[in-house]
Amino acid sequence: MALDQHTIELRELVLPSLANHHGSLFAGHGLQLMSKAAFLSARSYAQREVVMAGIRQVHFLAPTPIGCELLLRASVHRVGRSSMSVAVTGWAQAPDFGTQEVLQGVFEMVAIDAGGQPVALHHQGIHKESTP
Repeated sequence: MALDQHTIELRELVLPSLANHHGSLFAGHGLQLMSKAAFLSARSYAQREVVMAGIRQVHFLAPTPIGCELLLRASVHRVGRSSMSVAVTGWAQAPDFGTQEVLQGVFEMVAIDAGGQPVALHHQGIHKESTP
């Protein structure tokens, strides 16, 4: 599948150090990996530093067993003045497991200047959010 220039993919092998006592990906580690993917996508789009302002939603759809490869894909799908919504999806895949969507989330990211203050974004192929 061809990805646009601001869609990023991360891959991680679920090792025992990332697992919970049930032998599957610990939710906290899953959230950390999703946050990283959202950050990288938002920074690529903004072409400047960004910070996370919030998480709109996260769904853990199915367990990701030890030994699976976790593929995370993140892309900006909404742009405001300085904020962006980044959708993140995750798939687990392994020879004896097949491929299954296991994670979904939407992260709110904000572009900042060197002083840490919000800064306006230049819109690149995504419809700017309008206010009524």
